[in-house]
Amino acid sequence: MSLKVFCLVMAGGRGTRFWPESTQSRPKQFLNLTGDTPLLSQTLERFDDLVNVEDRFIVTVKEQEELVRDSSQDLIGDGNIIFEPAGRNTAPCILLSLARLIAGGAKDNDLMVVVPSDHVILNKRGFQSTIRKSIEIASERKEIVTIGIIPHFPHTGFGYIERGEAISNGYRVNQFKEKPDFETAKNYLSSGNFYWNAGMFVAPIKTFKDELFAHSPEISKFFDPLLTNIDNPAKLAEIYSQIPEDSIDYAVMEKSSHVSVCPAEFDWNDLGSWDALEAVIQEQEENTIVKSKGHYFENAKGNIIFAPDKFVSLINVDDLIVVSNEKSVVVLPKKDSQRVKNIVEYLKKSDLGKDLL
Repeated sequence: MSLKVFCLVMAGGRGTRFWPESTQSRPKQFLNLTGDTPLLSQTLERFDDLVNVEDRFIVTVKEQEELVRDSSQDLIGDGNIIFEPAGRNTAPCILLSLARLIAGGAKDNDLMVVVPSDHVILNKRGFQSTIRKSIEIASERKEIVTIGIIPHFPHTGFGYIERGEAISNGYRVNQFKEKPDFETAKNYLSSGNFYWNAGMFVAPIKTFKDELFAHSPEISKFFDPLLTNIDNPAKLAEIYSQIPEDSIDYAVMEKSSHVSVCPAEFDWNDLGSWDALEAVIQEQEENTIVKSKGHYFENAKGNIIFAPDKFVSLINVDDLIVVSNEKSVVVLPKKDSQRVKNIVEYLKKSDLGKDLL
């Protein structure tokens, strides 16, 4: 009997780094930032010819059900939305998903591919080749395989993966590294032995489960209660609220000796801020990214415009981010794109935040 491959897309995030477009009620994965479809839809479409539609699952929170259904129509099987009773980070999320898959008949040697919902990958063929190689490693070695992004510059905002002994299609993982300072990141880059950690994993069902039990007993002890009550939402919520919050990186990956890395054959961007759009949107006019109803530019270059329902005019300004929707307008230099979070923090303390976040 051939092995089944499941895809699990984690889509419960509530990030606001693309505010005012990205809000707690409509986070980044549901936005059409880089094309005509939401990032979640693009993520699912990458699994065409790789994972059967009926074997694709999305894990999210109940409040996002309508958004998930709109973004995943015809891209996942009926009933393949797993609802987290509350956000508890990625380790409990994966534990709950394992319980759901096993309750549905998943076998020990079936494989699960876990990916975020809001990243941009332009090379679909390269992505699928990398996943196929990762599946091969995971199946043969009974290990968790993480996808390593080949770094192009000394980024201080990502965790790193240090590779060790070479294996077929990849490497053993020596260790995971926290986000480094700039000098350390430069050393990682020059060594050629490090990858960016993109939070994508492939492993047999049994391996995921065994590693959670081995390295995170405070979380894995809830597996059997989750499995027993998988069809009882009220009881499930009661159990889930008791699970400690933790990421799969801290709970398992950094502790396990059964981890390999498969180098990515694709360009990747986690779209961490508005200025990141420059790297992933190909059609630009005067080095300006425009998503608007229309525009007039005069001596204006290198700007990022996101105002789908507005006519936008820029004169004698360069390197700005201009974002407008029906409720808010944001204008700031591209170099200060990370400071959008300052606006978000202000609104969290303001009565205005109830309507704008």
